[in-house]
Amino acid sequence: MTDSSPFLKSEREGPVLILTMSQPATRNALTGNTAVAEFVQACEAVRRDPGVRVVILTGEGPVFSSGGNVKDMQRYERDRPSPDAIREEYRQGIQRLPRALYQLDVPVIAAINGPAIGAGLDLCCMCDLRIAAEGASFAESFVRVGIVPGDGGAWLLPRVVGLSKASEMAFTGEAIGAAEALACGLVSRVVPADQLMAAARALAGKIAANPGGVLRMTKRLLREGERSSLESLLELSAAYQALAHTTEDHFEAVRAFVEKRAPRFQS
Repeated sequence: MTDSSPFLKSEREGPVLILTMSQPATRNALTGNTAVAEFVQACEAVRRDPGVRVVILTGEGPVFSSGGNVKDMQRYERDRPSPDAIREEYRQGIQRLPRALYQLDVPVIAAINGPAIGAGLDLCCMCDLRIAAEGASFAESFVRVGIVPGDGGAWLLPRVVGLSKASEMAFTGEAIGAAEALACGLVSRVVPADQLMAAARALAGKIAANPGGVLRMTKRLLREGERSSLESLLELSAAYQALAHTTEDHFEAVRAFVEKRAPRFQS
């Protein structure tokens, strides 16, 4: 039986939007429910709202996300859908998640409160910054249930931890703890569980203190830089800079710097 309650809880704190995965009974599984559709909808809402400067993503309960609902996978043996049908199911299902979240214009902080397994780990990698509670763990565990990372994990994870570490995690399926995640660059900070959201909010506050429009352009440049040549990125940077130099926020930032005061940004 699937949980009919909303998957995402949304809480707005000024320019910061907190999204909480809220189906702890299924360990915040990302399939067999409305999770993907709700993520896509939330990302579209953020894209349309220039007042949002930072998003924090976390999980309710002891688990960040268990990834795919393994119990739901029993239907592949029971119903025997064709490979073409399964491929289309992935295209129209879980693969919509990285397309929406990874491409989101605003910075996203993952506040990882517990285990992030399979697609749950890949969900972390779709975010820009990752802070983990001391009890968090991470596993690219698809191989252990006889499948491959169908959500883009083979593209995402190597870009975060490097190909060698990603290969070790994907080939063994073994979990690593928060300390090892910090050592390999999967997360940037590990904090006590009761300080996780405070740390995430503090980091979000530092980011949100900057102009929203420039934050979005900066994130887009970072994303484009992952797959562009230097020459192409320089051209895009020049175009974005031409836009940035004509904004009221830029004028205000320069005035504030010269006048030795805090800036008052409009966006």
